[in-house]
Amino acid sequence: MLLNMNQMLSVAKENHFAVGAYNVSNSELLKAAVEQCEADNAPGIIAVHPTEMAYAKDDFFAYVLQRIKNSKVPFVLHLDHGDTINNVARAIHNGFSSVMIDGSLASWEDNVAITKKTVDMCHLVGVTVEGELGTIGQTGNHIKEHLQNGIYTQPEDAKKFVEETGVDTLAVGIGTAHGIYPSDVTPKIRIDILKDIMAVVDNPLVLHGGSSNPDDQIAEAVKTGISKVNISSDYKHAFFVQARKVLAEDDGWDPNNLFPTCIDAAKEVVHHKNDLFESVGKASLYEGMDPWRSEFL
Repeated sequence: MLLNMNQMLSVAKENHFAVGAYNVSNSELLKAAVEQCEADNAPGIIAVHPTEMAYAKDDFFAYVLQRIKNSKVPFVLHLDHGDTINNVARAIHNGFSSVMIDGSLASWEDNVAITKKTVDMCHLVGVTVEGELGTIGQTGNHIKEHLQNGIYTQPEDAKKFVEETGVDTLAVGIGTAHGIYPSDVTPKIRIDILKDIMAVVDNPLVLHGGSSNPDDQIAEAVKTGISKVNISSDYKHAFFVQARKVLAEDDGWDPNNLFPTCIDAAKEVVHHKNDLFESVGKASLYEGMDPWRSEFL
């Protein structure tokens, strides 16, 4: 069943769990995320970065939509970190039910302007919009600098941003960064800032950079009120570690020989995350909900 993000996260917020957003760019990663969410009877979000959308090509998303629309559990197809109106338009064209527009590195004025423009366009066709305030940071060598100098989301700014843009959900900077953390970096999620934001913003809040953070910190963030957690690096890392192992031990190159155990390795991570977010078994809460329809697109 295909939903938009308002439909998905209103239930999560009311029932105090979070939904995992899993980035995909090929059929193997899609298989891992979708099949494990189905096995867990857990709602899921299929997230696609603009670079992943460009790699996978438009025809791939016709398959993605067919797969998740016919699933027994609810899914959202979501553009992750869209940075231009053109990316947003392409996602709408491809049948995405939700988009993110990320103007967090721009000035306040420019972030508000592009977010509001995106909201005005997307709401005409029932597509929900995620914005970002504060900085989540990048992967690799940027992580350590980001955690030292990153900009936390200020509660009063979050309230004003939501009011001025009309955004549906908000990604907040509370101490995470994208990617796998170096061994000498210990992240710290600022639950105090999260609570302060929640006191003035009623919209569902999103945690980016969910990979590689300590489980207890993620669990506390979800318990406090985070409704969506983005996961990419953790389950892809498991997939490709196993791929390297298979290739090192076996001369076979056929996908049906290479990928099954890689998918299983990724599924283990997806299950762990669903359990951590307390979303296992929660798909039943969506029974009877009308699916998001894109016939007008």
